[in-house]
Amino acid sequence: MKILIVIQARRGSSRLPDKIFLPLSGKPLLIRMFERVAASNTPKGIVIATTTDEKDDEVVKLCEKNDIKYYRGHPVDLLDRHYKAALENGADVVVKIPSDCPLICPNVIDEVLKYYIENKDTFDFVSNLHPATFPDGNDVEVMPLKILEAAWKEADKDYEREHTTPYIWERPERFRIGNVNWETGLDFSMTHRFTIDYKEDYEFIKRVYDELYDGNKIFTLCDIMMLLDRKPELKKINEMHLGVNWYRNHLGELKTVGET
Repeated sequence: MKILIVIQARRGSSRLPDKIFLPLSGKPLLIRMFERVAASNTPKGIVIATTTDEKDDEVVKLCEKNDIKYYRGHPVDLLDRHYKAALENGADVVVKIPSDCPLICPNVIDEVLKYYIENKDTFDFVSNLHPATFPDGNDVEVMPLKILEAAWKEADKDYEREHTTPYIWERPERFRIGNVNWETGLDFSMTHRFTIDYKEDYEFIKRVYDELYDGNKIFTLCDIMMLLDRKPELKKINEMHLGVNWYRNHLGELKTVGET
């Protein structure tokens, strides 16, 4: 079973342009995130899936400078980009992790992958998002290539193409959907924001790196939570954006996502 983690990344961002190049402890955000994904223990390949837009030549240069594999694909059809990146790299299983998760915990990646591997004959799609319980920014979605291919062939709505996997998880009557809940029994998905879309998100993430990176370059989710216990004022930096996600623009179209 060849597992490929696809990190989607591009320079364009209407809310925070070039966020993947913002510095964290001396290196671009995308590199710091790659390090965290690479630190997961499950055997896998990793590819940065960027676009064919000329402005993303800089993403390619960054990957080449750091000896990171990359794929260039459709600028807005992320489903096409993921599928073709998987084909080019001979993947059997595709893992979707967006580049706006620079605090993603390697242990969480391993936990979701372990659950998928142990139940690969039971589920067609496994994530920690349906429903979400981990702090926002620990997004892991896993599916075999044949399921991704079915979505690639059949999805015809813009949001299904743009967000890669809705065609799958919106059809539980057809696809067998598995989910990994946070083992704490807590739901911090709407109360703790570790993802990056706004300048306040960057300020929060930078503070976390400033506090933790020198002591432990691959700090964990547990380390972040203990930091927030010690310094609760950090959580206030981006709390005005709690609960903000792409779902809010498609609530009238989605069947399985409500207002909460």
